[in-house]
Amino acid sequence: MKKELIKIIKEAGKILKEGYYSKKDITFKAKKDLVTEYDVAVEKFLKKKFSKKFQDFNLIAEESDNANIEFNNSIIIDPIDGTTNFVNGVPHTAISVGVYKNKKPYIAVVYNPILDELYTAKKGKGAYLNGKKLEVSLENDFQKSLIATGFPYTSGSSEDDLNDVIKKIKIILPLCQDIRRLGSASLDLCYIAKGTYEGYYEMNLKAWDVSAGILILTEAGGIVSNIKGKKYKLFEDKYIVASNGKIHKEFITNLNI
Repeated sequence: MKKELIKIIKEAGKILKEGYYSKKDITFKAKKDLVTEYDVAVEKFLKKKFSKKFQDFNLIAEESDNANIEFNNSIIIDPIDGTTNFVNGVPHTAISVGVYKNKKPYIAVVYNPILDELYTAKKGKGAYLNGKKLEVSLENDFQKSLIATGFPYTSGSSEDDLNDVIKKIKIILPLCQDIRRLGSASLDLCYIAKGTYEGYYEMNLKAWDVSAGILILTEAGGIVSNIKGKKYKLFEDKYIVASNGKIHKEFITNLNI
């Protein structure tokens, strides 16, 4: 299944790459939430191919109506994670596909065709970037750790969310090496997996943003939790916290100051 998934996703990557270098029609799902015709085109392509090849799985996808689809044996699709980057010519944008069996991660693919980065993982088989095995950073000093985050779309409409974002940056920034914000949750998780970052946190993400990155990171030796340090639950938890595992306890403590 993994090889077939990768083949289909690489084909879809051609659509993303064509759109990246083309003029785009942009609409807004919310005040800060963009969508383009290429998000829709990639999703339609993936759903058509997946529905034929993988009939034992239902499909949950960002630009679709998922109201009557039960999360269980599911393929979770983000056709373009980092649409704002995609629209503005920032190369941190990717197709993210997470395959789940009985609500548990099974196979993951995150593909950035602009930078030619293919991240893959299968449960119990490790994580890879373009075929090279990934391992998290060994850094265990939070002060020396590079942390990533993201800003929720609700920062433009919810003062509570905006204040929480600012509060946590004010706490975390002096305590770590620095903070990065590249605008693609799936890639942020992959960057911890390959040792670029030591940690990452963000609020209000959707399942398709992180479904693949979670498995890639954990297969590389990392940890994913909610903000209380408990198991992160797709579709339920407000905050995701991810790390190389070495800094996780202190990371959780700092986020709850």
